[in-house]
Amino acid sequence: MKSVITIGRQYGCGGREIGKALSERLGIPFYDKELIEYASTQSGINAEVLEQYDERATNSLLYSLSISSYSYVGTAMNTPQMPLNDQLYISQSDIIKQLADEGPCIILGRCSDYVLRERDDVLNVFLHADIDTRVERISAKLGIPKSKAKELIKKTDKRRAAYYNYYTHQKWGDLKNFDLSINSGVGVEKVVNLIESYFKAE
Repeated sequence: MKSVITIGRQYGCGGREIGKALSERLGIPFYDKELIEYASTQSGINAEVLEQYDERATNSLLYSLSISSYSYVGTAMNTPQMPLNDQLYISQSDIIKQLADEGPCIILGRCSDYVLRERDDVLNVFLHADIDTRVERISAKLGIPKSKAKELIKKTDKRRAAYYNYYTHQKWGDLKNFDLSINSGVGVEKVVNLIESYFKAE
């Protein structure tokens, strides 16, 4: 029986909205930015600093320029010679495993499908949609021109792919890594219904 849901997503697919709606429907916790807060608490590093490195692959030059002035302590994040991106990935991976051990939950992004790959109680979902649908959503959500929304989508997808590929040595969005691949353009309620049905049937 499945007890954990991981959600990978293209930018502009409404992953957070769908995750929260699914959480309310199933009555189980949903984790997204909360993972940054947990990592901040464990490490002593300001959450706003960590957010700059969230779901970003290592860039040693940016690391050396940006983080050299910070001191921090923690368990998984106590090796200053290691890029902060790597430390955050390790810390969030530990937190994801701990949350999965504690009980049913939904986890958004952060290579959670890969982190929990050794468990057999995980439902891995990937959300996608055509570019026009995503442009409309991001343009309306952020109040920016469609041209800017399209640029942001491409940039964010490229960053997420680089992050996932770097830490998992797998290809971001590859269907063989997921149990369900859903076009979120059909609407939040339909997506939630589909995931709920599959989750409960397993």
